[in-house]
Amino acid sequence: MIGYVTLGSNDIPRAAAFYDALLDTLGARRIMDFGDFIVWGTSLQRPGLSVTKPYDGNRATVGNGVMVALVMDSKDKVDALYRKALELGGSCEGKPGARSDNFYAAYFRDLDGHKLNAYYMGG
Repeated sequence: MIGYVTLGSNDIPRAAAFYDALLDTLGARRIMDFGDFIVWGTSLQRPGLSVTKPYDGNRATVGNGVMVALVMDSKDKVDALYRKALELGGSCEGKPGARSDNFYAAYFRDLDGHKLNAYYMGG
């Protein structure tokens, strides 16, 4: 149902470098780049993630209670994405681990303070 999620940034080059490196670990690449609006994904027909400066010209801010969840196909990939986010300067919001019997997740914030979650559903 979700086509893409957009996060605001006040520093597009810095955000772009973070997401280029982070999302490369998932096989995603820039599929649209207009300089001040960049979309990463694996195709235009699959969900993607984008960053942009706010259209209204005001400073980008973090949405309180907003989180982007990225589905992984293994616990190892959750761990790897979390490590990569921290390596790139992101901050920890919850180390990788089981949150319930079938939900394994890690939480982090990007360089602009947006909260993301990498998760795996399964045994």
